[in-house]
Amino acid sequence: MSTVWLLDLDNTLHDAMPVVFPRINLAMTEYVARTLNLPHEEASELRVHYWRRYGATLLGMVRHHGVDPHDFLRETHPFPDIHRIVRRDHRLMAAVKRLKGQRVIVTNAPMHYAARVVDALGIGPLVDGIVTIESMKFAGRIQPKPSKAMLRRLAAKLRVPAHRCVLVEDSVENLDSARAVGMRTVLVTGIGHGHRHPAARPRAGLGRRVDVQVQSFEHLPRKAVRTPHRAR
Repeated sequence: MSTVWLLDLDNTLHDAMPVVFPRINLAMTEYVARTLNLPHEEASELRVHYWRRYGATLLGMVRHHGVDPHDFLRETHPFPDIHRIVRRDHRLMAAVKRLKGQRVIVTNAPMHYAARVVDALGIGPLVDGIVTIESMKFAGRIQPKPSKAMLRRLAAKLRVPAHRCVLVEDSVENLDSARAVGMRTVLVTGIGHGHRHPAARPRAGLGRRVDVQVQSFEHLPRKAVRTPHRAR
């Protein structure tokens, strides 16, 4: 049975820090301010609070204010110019192509955004599917990463045991959940972790929080070949 690569999108396959994340954060703050009639500063604080508490601002807005999740996702990810922001990188395309097995994008972003980013990166023909936040729903509730239940259901839907899945992420919290359900884990550190003090950065290896750590996704295929599967 082949490996199933579960690939995060933002800050894993491309750098979302300079333009994408600031625009999403601003759009979310404006949505919260408009919907709840709050000043901009209070709306920003609430957005961050919900993100830290639930892993996604959307969950707090749905749970506490009854917003329509589809309306929220549509209004907070407006990127008609995404092809000018996200550039095609042939090194990334080559790295994705070298991964042996099934390749699935798994992102907490909405489909209309994720599909356009995948297209802009030029990796659409190389991936076998895109799993977005709209499909991370169970019993009427959206359960995005780092939900362990969602990751278990995803493996079941892909008809593969969890230990055959490898989650490639920039988020240690999401990787913790993947590891807890039996998946292998790869941490990409080059974008989101560079500001941390070296002593505070997560490390890979036996008994640590992640199995493999790479500076950028392009380094993954070489590491993946050398790294043995964890015993189960």
